[in-house]
Amino acid sequence: MWERRAFLKAAGTGFLASLLPQRAAALATSELVFASSTLLPSGSFGAALITETGTLIANVALPDRGHDVTYSPVSGRAVVFARQPGTFAVVFDPQGREAPLTIPSVAGRHFFGHGAFSPDGTLLYATENDFDNARGVIGIYDVSGGYTRIGELDTYGTGPHELLLMPDGVTFAVANGGIETHPDYGRTELNLDTMEPSLCFVDRRDGGLVGKLALAADLHQLSIRHMAVDVSNRVWFGCQFRGAEGAPQLVGYATLDGDIRLIELPDDALRNLRNYVGSVARSAGGDLIAVSSPEGDTILAIDAATARPVFTAPLKDGCGIAPDGGGFLASSGLGDIAGLGGSTAAPHRFDFGFDNHLRRLEL
Repeated sequence: MWERRAFLKAAGTGFLASLLPQRAAALATSELVFASSTLLPSGSFGAALITETGTLIANVALPDRGHDVTYSPVSGRAVVFARQPGTFAVVFDPQGREAPLTIPSVAGRHFFGHGAFSPDGTLLYATENDFDNARGVIGIYDVSGGYTRIGELDTYGTGPHELLLMPDGVTFAVANGGIETHPDYGRTELNLDTMEPSLCFVDRRDGGLVGKLALAADLHQLSIRHMAVDVSNRVWFGCQFRGAEGAPQLVGYATLDGDIRLIELPDDALRNLRNYVGSVARSAGGDLIAVSSPEGDTILAIDAATARPVFTAPLKDGCGIAPDGGGFLASSGLGDIAGLGGSTAAPHRFDFGFDNHLRRLEL
């Protein structure tokens, strides 16, 4: 999160001066700040910063639809990644004294919507598609060099989506969705009969493969998409089923020791997810894992220790989820914000829609 005092120190007077008075006052009394890509009423796209009380703090225009957001407390920059198969990422300066910087994708690559900073803030990593070779890569960008792309690592799979840096600071968890796409065909999925999803651990220092985990062969159409790391360093993942028939389990976890498994959700909880998990988040303490389904209009929280559901909450077109002080904050494509599972946040509706992910920006 951006705690209020630390955010003000990082942002400085330039940022505060750029805010409307009521927005500056809201920031001064808020403890948490969240970020999300947005769809504006005009049909244009942006990214917004909001408080836990439902106040819009700032926004930045995007050239097209955004997806996820990452933040570095070292550089004090947030980065919004284009939705697949987007060709841009936008660096946003919270100080308000610099115009947003657009990072274009290089020839033969496009972004997959997710990324992460190195612990020291000197490098930005992004999941990308080497589309002519149906190969996933992690693009490496030099922050001090104006976000110049300086190399790439293999994801050891096809269609990488979310990328997480493990608590050790050196190991990436990569969700290879297994789906081949090519920008010549838009978002058309080209290999549903032969897709091979996996969850790979990759050493960010040299690109070495630490481990590659896959589900049973008969689940090869279960695309692994989004992840969160619990208090025990297990990587929880959510899936999207691309088969024509069936309703497999959609949530599981993996470990650096080489274990990967799906948990057994009750029939009603699984049915509510409608074969589609849109986002995964951990609670502030890491003891709860929340998953969302905009297809099923539902948010499901799971006890990480017992792998059993704790609560289910309805939210129309709800997809974004992030931890707040007491539970989770969830967002919807209709512009709704709702506090769940012990959150004290009051419901609020904005005049823009939220995209798939909501991020609590950590210091």
